[in-house]
Amino acid sequence: MKWFHSDKHELHNPELEVWAGTPLPGTEVASRARAIARFLDGDVDFSRGVVSEHGTELLTVIHDLAMVDWLENAWQECRPFSETREIFPDTFFHPQMMMDAGASRAPMSSPLGRLGFYSFDTMTPLVEGTYEAARAAVDVGLSALDAVMSGERAAYALCRPPGHHASSAMIGGFCFFNNAAVVTEAMVRRLGGPVAVIDVDYHHGNGTQSIFYERDDVFYVSLHADPERAYPYFTGHASEIGRESGAGWTQNFPLGIGCSDEQYLAVLAEAVERARDKGVVGVVVSLGVDSYGLDPLSDFALTREVYHPMGAAVAELHLPTVVVQEGGYDTEDLGLNVQSFLRGVAGYEARDVSGAREASTLPQRHV
Repeated sequence: MKWFHSDKHELHNPELEVWAGTPLPGTEVASRARAIARFLDGDVDFSRGVVSEHGTELLTVIHDLAMVDWLENAWQECRPFSETREIFPDTFFHPQMMMDAGASRAPMSSPLGRLGFYSFDTMTPLVEGTYEAARAAVDVGLSALDAVMSGERAAYALCRPPGHHASSAMIGGFCFFNNAAVVTEAMVRRLGGPVAVIDVDYHHGNGTQSIFYERDDVFYVSLHADPERAYPYFTGHASEIGRESGAGWTQNFPLGIGCSDEQYLAVLAEAVERARDKGVVGVVVSLGVDSYGLDPLSDFALTREVYHPMGAAVAELHLPTVVVQEGGYDTEDLGLNVQSFLRGVAGYEARDVSGAREASTLPQRHV
């Protein structure tokens, strides 16, 4: 299997995030991508492809041009307001501020106002290299798609920063540009038929859902922690099924605390069957392995053994597939779990992943 990665991800290097008002060491850090790359570089069944630049045409189909322009300049224009290397919003736009719903727009003259308008949390800081890293992540995803369109049945995009929480004009959840959504848009255009986005991150992909919520050429299906207890809290309920022409083209599977390997695989099999029923001609996987039972952001009970059969379940669709990296924060087993999933997607045999570890002692956040 070919895989793609850009060292430009290192440019997004915040040291701090703010969780519940408390500055804490970064969670979405460069060592995540390094850990995955080490496992794939050491596996003879994987070969690293060359990332190509793809410009902004597809990026600005998925994201508002004004938002893309803002992100390109946001760090520089906000720099005078902060003495730290990270920039955080201090005010957020909320619909109840508005007397006239049609009047909501980004402030024209206030850098901090624009930052709050385009953000929805305090865990997604901007640093000097954020824009370039986020642009490179989109190129990584589109380069993986190029490989699939050239004959590879599946390819992997090691994207960092991740993307599935970013909507058309909003950043958050460690995400700036929605890599999976851009790849999906390109796949729909190139294959000429509907595409499934199978999101297996622990958290609901609110951004991807919102981008395609009214469309009938993208089937978005997500397995995630129930938003009644887990970030992003306000989206991902089973009742969210799409709107207008997209009605029936969104399917959410909220999962309970302690979800086991067997329970997860049963739901994933149903999700794959729903995608088959939609007649999709291609697949994009938003791969978050923060579903792992030892991940500091997870309250599932998934083990190392689940990731190979997860990948194999997706492969049963026998369709062109691009796997796009999202979350996963237990860096000790992160590379192993991603490698296992990809081996399942590619049809390679499972490797021995046995070996007990004690439950994580890290504090769980947003669960």
